Amino acid sequence: MSVVHLLLIGLAILALLSIVFEEVIHVNKAKSTLFIGCFSWLILFFTAGSAEHQVDVGHALNENLLEIASLWLFLMSTMTFVAYLNAKGMIQSVVQTIFPQELSVRRLLFLVALFSLVLSAICDNVTATLVSLGLINAFNVPRDIKFKMAALVVFAVNSGGVALITGDVTTLMIFLAGHVSMVELVTLLIPSMLAVAILALLFAIGTSGRVSTTPVEFNFTRVDITITVIFFATILCTMLFNILFKVPPVLTFLTGLSLMFLVGRVSSTDTEQTKILEYIRQIEYDTLLFFLGILLIVGMLQEIHVLQQLAQWYMAIAPEYANYIAGVISALLDNVPLTAALLKANPTLSDQNWLGLTYAVGVGGSLLIIGSAAGIIVMSKVEGLSFGRYLRYLPALLIAYTSGYGLTLFLSGVFFG
Repeated sequence: MSVVHLLLIGLAILALLSIVFEEVIHVNKAKSTLFIGCFSWLILFFTAGSAEHQVDVGHALNENLLEIASLWLFLMSTMTFVAYLNAKGMIQSVVQTIFPQELSVRRLLFLVALFSLVLSAICDNVTATLVSLGLINAFNVPRDIKFKMAALVVFAVNSGGVALITGDVTTLMIFLAGHVSMVELVTLLIPSMLAVAILALLFAIGTSGRVSTTPVEFNFTRVDITITVIFFATILCTMLFNILFKVPPVLTFLTGLSLMFLVGRVSSTDTEQTKILEYIRQIEYDTLLFFLGILLIVGMLQEIHVLQQLAQWYMAIAPEYANYIAGVISALLDNVPLTAALLKANPTLSDQNWLGLTYAVGVGGSLLIIGSAAGIIVMSKVEGLSFGRYLRYLPALLIAYTSGYGLTLFLSGVFFG
């Protein structure tokens, strides 16, 4: 391994440390990761050597930026919808309709877990996370309990998507590679539900008291209802268009967002239209910048073949253990390029172990708050929930993850072994 590669790996470690010690160094994690991500790619260009290699690095950067742009635009569209619905009281109205006005903290924990799990199986992880956080914020939850519920949301959202090709990108990748079938994937719902229930039980230990939500009378306009319908129709069309016509989710959501603005233009005065457009400016751009920095760093690691090296190490270990470790590693590295590297290595695995890998890379990112899109959103949206605070929940998260992975191997061995 060259000195340059060691330097770049060192920068990636420095980026992780800047996130861990954000509260100590008082440097926003979005700014530190963005700088290190950009600086890493500059080093790749400076040390490329020949003009031909510089062109190759440029192509790699363009591919990385294309992936990031798709995620950025998708996040921006989703977060704009949710910001609008939240500001108009739509989310709180749904909570008041579905959930009791007052209930115990323990019951709320389980309801949040079930809500997040089901929602993530229906729509994308980003939307499920944002809506689930809106549910938590609708109740007067104490700060420490809110942190637990946020961690539960991250785990439940990641667990809910592994059993459906529309719920998680890595599940779709493994499915399209022909290693798992739809019937096999559905069985992952059982270990996912069990793991989420176990985590909710662990978090419920020692909790007491009751929480409530304040009833609010909302006067929704025709525009508000229309935009709500557009939002849910966009979620449904995102899944259908992707399955039937391979339309990228970002295109469908941008279409829905444009409809939102057109409805606002037709149905509102100039002043009201300006207010609708303001919701896009209320988005937490630190979240988007953090994503940008993280994905630039992961793209750099892929370019210097660190992920390929991990794939080689993977093949040297028994698959039952290698898959478990791959899930843990996905908490540090984005699970999409990691899964792509493993698929490229083309290991010979049984159906049981392919399902184990699907569960591991889909859920393992929940172990650290930076390991998944859901975690990064929660970290940016829940004030005070830092990397270190989330780390306190690692033992419980490991128990839930290990239980789910173990049950996945057992059930897949019984049904498909």
